Amino acid sequence: MKKLLMGFLTVFAAMSLAACAEESKEVVQTEEHTGHAEETTDHSAHSGMDHSGSGELPEGLKNAENPTFPVGTKAMMHADHMEGMDGAEATIVGAFSTTVYAVSYTPVNGGDPVTNHKWVIHEEIDQAGAEPFEKGAEVVLNADHMDGMKGATATIDSAEETTVYMVDYTSTTGEVVTNHKWVTENELTTE
Repeated sequence: MKKLLMGFLTVFAAMSLAACAEESKEVVQTEEHTGHAEETTDHSAHSGMDHSGSGELPEGLKNAENPTFPVGTKAMMHADHMEGMDGAEATIVGAFSTTVYAVSYTPVNGGDPVTNHKWVIHEEIDQAGAEPFEKGAEVVLNADHMDGMKGATATIDSAEETTVYMVDYTSTTGEVVTNHKWVTENELTTE
């Protein structure tokens, strides 16, 4: 009886450890594939990104009055901020009128400089006033789309007043992303 009990406990322990190892692997994969990054064809720099977001909005952000893509509609994304985004179908979860910026910065926690990061909105910049920033302006970021972004000094690479969207989508690589910030109106189509 003792041998049977010990055998059962050994098998149970082995199965438990195997299940824990598999669960840990899934957590690592999810953490590695969660974020928003600079526009680039090399998607290896995206490991510190948070593709999914909390849905929390920056203070002062205003809903778009008549967005081309109203909340709840579906649209095709034509953006390559990260792997699996271009060609994915998105569901619109928020539409906002603001100025959107591409920025370059060096992460506050070290690492390589990030160039042409798309997108940071006006309300995610420290001490943003009523007027949009001009190309070349130096700003401090309040956005935390990537590790080391919040608090970083950035240079504005481009600025555009437009409607930006927060979206849910399943990437073409199979990752489920919720409350992704941000996609611009010209990166979405109805087809």
